[in-house]
Amino acid sequence: MTTAVPRLRLAARTVRALPIAAALTLAAGAAYAADPPPAGSVPPDQDPFYSAPADIGSYRPGQVVADRTILPKVGDLGTTTDAWQISYRTNDSHGQPELAVTTLLVPKKAWTGSGPRPVVSVQAAEDSTGTQCAPSYGVSSGQGYAASSAIYPAAVLAEGWAVAMPDFEGPKSVFMGGPQAGHAVLDGIRAVRNLGAGGVGTTNPWALNGYSGGAQATGWAAELQPSYAPDVSLVGAAMGGTPADPAAVARSLDGGVFSGFEAAATVSLAAEYPEAGIDALTNAQGKVALQQARGKCLTDLLTGFAFKRLADYTTVPDPLSVPSVAAMLTKNTMGAAAPTTPIYDYHAKTDEIVPVGQDDALTRTWCAKGATVQVVRDLIGEHALEMVVRQNDVLSFLTDRFAGRTPGDTCP
Repeated sequence: MTTAVPRLRLAARTVRALPIAAALTLAAGAAYAADPPPAGSVPPDQDPFYSAPADIGSYRPGQVVADRTILPKVGDLGTTTDAWQISYRTNDSHGQPELAVTTLLVPKKAWTGSGPRPVVSVQAAEDSTGTQCAPSYGVSSGQGYAASSAIYPAAVLAEGWAVAMPDFEGPKSVFMGGPQAGHAVLDGIRAVRNLGAGGVGTTNPWALNGYSGGAQATGWAAELQPSYAPDVSLVGAAMGGTPADPAAVARSLDGGVFSGFEAAATVSLAAEYPEAGIDALTNAQGKVALQQARGKCLTDLLTGFAFKRLADYTTVPDPLSVPSVAAMLTKNTMGAAAPTTPIYDYHAKTDEIVPVGQDDALTRTWCAKGATVQVVRDLIGEHALEMVVRQNDVLSFLTDRFAGRTPGDTCP
């Protein structure tokens, strides 16, 4: 098995096809100070590729910091696609610069459709608090929970479209951080276009697709695009099982079998929004729980925090109603602005993890603000299976968007 050598991106210029030893003699501005480990051989927190340069603030949002070819180790991606990891500057929830990574997958089979090959930014539902759970590591290593992220781009790649799959939780693994996720998705698109690898450049049409935690990032990207990234043109966005309102979702999950999602969001938002004062609200048991919830993938969170209640860990009976916490949750609730790209929003009415009511509230709000939204609701369905049930409809929606056909709209 061959190991690809990363191509180092310097602050002033790009060094391509340069021997690693020669590149390292250019000490000023180099991305690495020693031979980096092969892609996927170690988790992100041990891989210099994921480390932001000291001058990350001097990079433009979406500017490429480094890129490297990888050999995917999940499914048949290693034989059917050419793949790259791309690191780039983005902004966290407070507009501060940070490094994010996206994975570009381009089918080896030539594109025979009209116009440039379409590209879909696919947001995998990571739902975790550790960087070892990120999609980029899963695709490149084939290891553990992260490898499950490979299921999300499969149907899109089968259409012959390229896929960009961003680690939208960022370097701090922030689950349910809305603005941060939206920034990472949009800047990931910018980075792919800026790099121009695999025939994906500035002329390719783009769409968004995500389910569950991936739908949260998709919705935020669609909502923020007009203000944050007007240079990023989108033909449409498909999102299903969307957790649009973190407070409503938390109240639904609290004390139930899936309360591990609540633990993941709590530890993530406490780190991303220290001004919310979540740490100060915790009792002795809560401080231990916050520590235990850090650096975990979803499977461990679900097993470790099932049937737990927030009130068991806090000094107040309803931490979600504390003004500083409520204000933070409002900042992470979708609906403040309307997307300008057409939306396909689907949800099972009997979803046992993400309640449909808060998603209905989002689509009503978006419609009232002038968005074009096709709302699809299944009377009976289960959270995970809903993505499978509606997969062909999502592909049809995206196909129509790339073809320039008039989108469906169920807004009143």
